[in-house]
Formats: sequence, structure tokens, C-alpha cells
Amino acid sequence: MCGITGWVSFHQDARTMAPVIEAMTAALTPRGPDAGGVWLGERAAIGHRRLAVIDLDGGTQPMTDRPDEPAHVLSYSGEVYNHHELRAELRARGHVFRTRSDTEVVLRAYAEWGEDVADHLTGMFAFAVWDEPAQRLLLVRDRLGVKPLFWAAVDGGLAFASEPKALFAHPALRPRVDADGLREAYSLLFNTGPTVWSGVRETAPGSLLVLDRDGIRERRYWQLEAADHTDDRDTTVERVRDLVGAAARSRLEADVPVCSLLSGGLDSTVLTALLAGELRRREGPEARIRSYAVDYSDQAERFTGDVLRTGHDAPYAAEAGAFIGTEHHTVVLDPRALLDPEHRKAVVVARDSPIGVGDMDTSLYLLFGQIRAHSTVALSGEAADEVFGGYPWFHQPKALAADTFPWLLVTGDEAAMPLNPELGLRMAEFRADTYRTALAAVPHLDGETPAEHRQREMQHLSLTRWLRQLLHRKDRLSMARGLEVRVPYCDHRLVEYAFNVPWALKSFDGREKSLLRAAGTGLAPESVLYRPKNHYPATHHPDYNRGLQDLTRDALATEQVRALADETHLKPCLDTPPDRLEWGHRLRLERVVDLALWLDHHQPELAL
Repeated sequence: MCGITGWVSFHQDARTMAPVIEAMTAALTPRGPDAGGVWLGERAAIGHRRLAVIDLDGGTQPMTDRPDEPAHVLSYSGEVYNHHELRAELRARGHVFRTRSDTEVVLRAYAEWGEDVADHLTGMFAFAVWDEPAQRLLLVRDRLGVKPLFWAAVDGGLAFASEPKALFAHPALRPRVDADGLREAYSLLFNTGPTVWSGVRETAPGSLLVLDRDGIRERRYWQLEAADHTDDRDTTVERVRDLVGAAARSRLEADVPVCSLLSGGLDSTVLTALLAGELRRREGPEARIRSYAVDYSDQAERFTGDVLRTGHDAPYAAEAGAFIGTEHHTVVLDPRALLDPEHRKAVVVARDSPIGVGDMDTSLYLLFGQIRAHSTVALSGEAADEVFGGYPWFHQPKALAADTFPWLLVTGDEAAMPLNPELGLRMAEFRADTYRTALAAVPHLDGETPAEHRQREMQHLSLTRWLRQLLHRKDRLSMARGLEVRVPYCDHRLVEYAFNVPWALKSFDGREKSLLRAAGTGLAPESVLYRPKNHYPATHHPDYNRGLQDLTRDALATEQVRALADETHLKPCLDTPPDRLEWGHRLRLERVVDLALWLDHHQPELAL
């Protein structure tokens, strides 16, 4: 895992701008605390920060195909899990390797297949290749968008980076936000392409971009497609078990300590069991994987359920860890520590965005910091709900019948901070237009029943939109602590297969995630196998709510914040007794505080 950045310009000599690429690269140091480097050519400047995970000595970047007069220069972030197979294939084609790294496999694969290289890669990745003879830049992002990749036009070319903050170290780019950016941030529709930053674009998952003297060309190399499913139930369950197992095993490879995030839910427990079994197979029956859960010091006494949380995680996680045989750890956080301005600022800086989920972000950031003291790689159960139909909106008639994005009904439309109506953002119209566009992108089969048609829409929206913000959150907060998080349920082969399983099979036991539950039989205790879906925990301590209300009042003392926020809708949240503040209303306040921190850090130009 790493951070990549650079630019190409056909109007400037990049060799005269070494301080610029060095500053852009330095902005990504948290993503790559182990090493950094730059490469300068006449038309291209390439930077890299490294978190060393595989081939600690041999994976230095930017990597060139040869030491003198290189033809190809690579800056790469992520992991390619089929690099051993690709290395053997490329050797058979005459390529010679200097290192054991998957980075060099990507570099040699580009030499062999050019811009079709992505078709041969399995994993999570974002990378840039500068082709010196062709005078061409290639940017590639993985199929599900696990790793981030942003770009912006500069004079005679473009700049790129893993995070927007690195782009703003280039003298031609400045943080600027217009009305379109506010709509993107606060609509909670999770588009890719446009961002909150004017002129900064996000490369879509499964897409690549080519820049040469003829201009910029973008294309998708992968997307979800509809196909007939012919397997019966038993075969489907077995196939799911095989795909999940293969994804888990491939993501265990590392030359650094690896652990698992174990929440006590079905997704993370099945994954951790598979990882633990594979580790014992490789290292012997006494081998144990570390597992981690997060909890709050008040959770056992004060837990109260809401639309997203049905129970207290920690006891289930401990039971699952004992059942599997992990070295289990529960990181217990003081809810009041989540109010620390330095922690909150670090989260907002990591995200480059004013939109987050408050204490759930801060607690994840603190959890990752604790994990990083012992492990460099963690595996997470992210995406299982999208793949197997775990969210409430797959099952609630109201959400299925609604003519809008389903999460806006389940989480509450007010979960986003209400913006000042005087801004004239026409958010309802924007949401309606975006929803129609999103539905038009959903692939269907002829002859689908109305129910199957709708469930395919729900899954496509979840995989291509809702999942994006979860992956964004996980990447930014983990990489801010120098921790690599891998997500086996995002394996594209598993996603492709599950996407085309009929809904009747996905819910054959009358519950959410029927297929994963059946595939996980024997891997988790019964209490976990049949536990209802539970989202990431949030604190329930009134002292946290009281402190958050105080931070919000301080934020609203700032003129820029008052100009953007709708104080009429915020006042009731401030006047509510702390012990009665609902989670959705609390989230409004979280985002006001984050907005103030974001404005203070980035000092963006507001062109509204």
C-alpha cells in the first residue's frame, strides 16, 4: 500500500520543478511512512510514498524498467494478488525480474500488454505508468474502487494523486469549492467523477485514463454485467464458499504482521475463520491470527438500539474469537476522547472532505492507530452486505417501493448537515436527476420479474455507490495511520458471481445474507451466524453528546460555517437534552463541526 502522485505537461520541462514533485509526494507521507522517491523526466514528474508490505528490500518506487534511460516508469499503490501466476506467465514470455515485488509484475505486465494490463490483474490498486517512448501517461484504478485515484488538468497535461491534498501542492491547483461541489458532498449519492473540489476528478472504479499529445481519453475496462444463473442452491452455496475462501487466502500474503478486524458479525467472523484456518495450514496447528474489535467504555451499560444497530458487538466478537481460536483484542475507547480536537482534525485532514460520520470516523482512526502498533496489514469484512444483500433496504417494502436512493430512507435524509436554503442548491432536483441516471446504468436480463428487477437495482446501487463511501472511509483512515486494510469480499470474481444469483437464492432462509450464512456454517458460532445485521458501533454517552453540542456552537460562531449551514434545522438539535439526542440528529452536529475543521485546514475559495 502506498501513495502515488505526479504530473505530465507537454508545455513545461518537469526537470526544472523538482521542489514541486517533492512537495506533492511529501503530502502523502502518512500513506507511505517507510520510504519515498521521485523520478523526473522532461515531460513527466512521478512521486511515490511507500508502505512496505511485500519484498521489503526490492519494491522501491518509482520503479523503472531499466536503470539507464528507462522506457517505463511506474508509481503503484495496492496489492495484486495473482502476481505469482503473472510472474510465471511473463517469464515464459521472456521478461526478466529483478525483485520479488508485485510492483515489478505490474511494470512488466504493462510492457507486455500496454493499457490492457488491468484486464490481467486481480486485486486492489491504483497506479500510473509513464511511457517515455510513446510520451503517454496511463492511470488505472481497480474494479471496485478500493484504492483511490484523483486527477486535475494542469497546463498542457494533468496532475494525479492518491488524495486531493497532494494535488494542491502543485502551483497550478488550488482548493476551490463551488455549488456543484457542495451538491456532490452533501447529497449522499456517492458519485464518482466530480468531487467536492472544483476541477478535481476521481477516476471511476474499473476505469483507466490515457493522456498523450492528442488529449485525454477515459474508458471502463470492467463493469457489472447481467448473466443467467444456472447453479442450484447447493452448488451456489459451494461456489460462494470457494470464492470467499480463495479471496481470503490470497489476501493473507505479506512480509509484515497481518491481523483481522473481528466485529462479531457474520461477515468478519466467516472471514477471520477462513484466515485462521489458512494460517494454521501454512504455519502449523499452533498458529493464531490476531483479531481486533472496537468498543466504548460506556457501551455495556448505555447501549441503546437504533435503525442501524441492533446489539452490543464486543461480547459477540469475543465469543467468535474464542470459537475460531484467535489472539483476540478489544480496543476500548473513552467516548470523551472522541471529542479531542486534534483527533477530529486528523480525521478531516485524512478525508479531504467535510462529509463523514463523526465519532464512528474518529473511533476507527483511533482503532487503526492501536492496531498499527502490532500489525501493518488488516483484513476487513467490508462489502459483504452489498454482495449478499445485508442492508435493511433490501428487505423493507418502503425502501423497495421508493423512487430514490434507498439509504436516504433508512438512515434518514436529515443525516447530512442541512445546508442554507439561500445557497439555492436545488438538492431535491439533483437527487432525482442522479437517481434516474443511476438506474439507467443497471444491467438487466430479459424476462426478469418485477421483484428480481428491483433487487438487481438495489444491489447495483449498493455496489456502485453506497460501497464507495465505505471504501473511501476505510482507505483514508487506515492509510492515515500507515495501515493497509484488505477487503476480500471486494474480489471481483465473487462480486460478479453473487450479482447474478437470483434474489430467491440470496434470501432462501428468509433472512439477510442467506448464501454467506450457509457458506459459513461451521466457521462461526450459532449466535453469530443468526445474529441480525449490526452497523459499526457509536457511543451513547451523554457526555459525548453534550461535548458535541458545545463544539457545534463554537463552529457556528464562524462566519463561513453560518453562511453554509441551516441554523433553523440545527437549533432543535442543540436544544435537545444530551441524553435524548437521536443518532441521526447528532450526525447533523458532527458534520457542522467537521465543516468548520475542513474550512480552517484547507482555506478553500468558496465560489457559490
